[in-house]
Amino acid sequence: LLALLVFNINVMAISYEVRMLNQGEEGYMVFEPAVLKINKGDTVNFIATDAAHNSASLPGMIPTGASTWTSELSKDISVTFDVEGLYAYQCTPHAVMAMVGVIQVGENPANLNQVASQAENMKSMFVMNQDRLTDYISQL
Repeated sequence: LLALLVFNINVMAISYEVRMLNQGEEGYMVFEPAVLKINKGDTVNFIATDAAHNSASLPGMIPTGASTWTSELSKDISVTFDVEGLYAYQCTPHAVMAMVGVIQVGENPANLNQVASQAENMKSMFVMNQDRLTDYISQL
């Protein structure tokens, strides 16, 4: 019975694609889509559509107990989200251009206030799109 239950949970997990782009619907240096709501156990495949991008979790902007990730430049990475909460991430070489995104895992983003506070603090490091990250968080 336990094996059947585990098999059914894995079958129900969904995979999403997030493209890393030089230009997209929301402007320059974007993840598309930049805002996702997913379930615990789902996987996000970050696709290096354009060269010289990566996906990296932002320190202090993921749930307690969640695993961090950092992909190599111009390489795809798949991340499975096993801890509920809010995750913020960036493209490391384009962080100053606010190439960021957010993922809400589950229905209860317990770390929302912490991530929102950190996002406010990050505004000063962005040379453009200063409100992008806070705008994304407000969509959740």
